[in-house]
Amino acid sequence: MTLNIQELFGEIDIYVFDQILRGNIASGMRILDAGCGYGRNLIFLLREGAEIFAIDANPKAVEHVRQLSKSLGPGLPDANFQVGRVEQQPFPDDFADVVLCNSVLHFARNDAQFHAMLAELWRVLRPGGLLFCRLASRIGMDFEPMGNGLYDMPDGQAWYLVDEQKLMTLTASMKGVLVDRLKTTIVQNHRCMTTWVVRKPQRLNSLERTQ
Repeated sequence: MTLNIQELFGEIDIYVFDQILRGNIASGMRILDAGCGYGRNLIFLLREGAEIFAIDANPKAVEHVRQLSKSLGPGLPDANFQVGRVEQQPFPDDFADVVLCNSVLHFARNDAQFHAMLAELWRVLRPGGLLFCRLASRIGMDFEPMGNGLYDMPDGQAWYLVDEQKLMTLTASMKGVLVDRLKTTIVQNHRCMTTWVVRKPQRLNSLERTQ
């Protein structure tokens, strides 16, 4: 049976799709979707037999992804899909080749939670691995500040927003390497969504550390 594009990829984020096309995300990698929701970015990867792990605070969403895994292939262990928070992940250090965090970080309640979430994403990523984040920003539009990193959005929600300087400063502080220049989509009079893709540095060997 030939699948159409919608069936093959589902409602995948176009920038995740771009990373797949370029080989930066591939079925032979261990992929962790942090804040997976209902698995919109996992359909193709599950079909391809990738080693997928996922976490989300919504139990219904996690169960949906478990069933999605079973329906699209032989099915991964239920334990691969866990209920939990991005800032308190059950996975060990250096766990995944790719960590996805799509449309999650801007729901941080304050600076402390944002940085805790980011620290966990970086902790579970192996050296040389890829961190893919898509998050709301202030790159291209102005929003009313509410304090502690939060901004008043046009629909009345309070979102945690970053700007270019913050993302570049974070990249440098993590000693990461940008895979792409920052890409921002401006949704008319509503929000700006920025794609931030960073590669974690390889660990230095003992000789390199002494030089």
